[in-house]
Amino acid sequence: MNVSLQQAQVVIAAAQARARELGVQAVISVLDAGVHLKAFHRMDGAPLGSIDVATGKAKTAVLFGCNSEDVYEYLKPGAPAPGLELSNGGLMPFAGGMSLRNADGVLIGAIGVSGGAVPQDRLIAEAGVAALGA
Repeated sequence: MNVSLQQAQVVIAAAQARARELGVQAVISVLDAGVHLKAFHRMDGAPLGSIDVATGKAKTAVLFGCNSEDVYEYLKPGAPAPGLELSNGGLMPFAGGMSLRNADGVLIGAIGVSGGAVPQDRLIAEAGVAALGA
């Protein structure tokens, strides 16, 4: 099962609203469970470099079924998988990517956010995830 277009639009709308509250011009990317782009939004003024970062955070979250920053524990210096970030065409192991799950807990996709400071990206992504469950 994959995130629907309607669900992706709800996620993006909530994330964009949170970004506005924070004064962040963000890029918001939603991928389906097959790591394919489902929906995308670049707010006016969002940095061009954030396009790849947001999509990479979502990709990291969906490939590993967790928050993107959780992957860092496996690749940080001294961890069991140094260089893991170079796999799968490149991973983004910092906050702003979160997996999306349906009511049964099944992975259906992920959201990735970039454009603000890392903690802001996390807050924006959390708003998108919360809207899916509403």
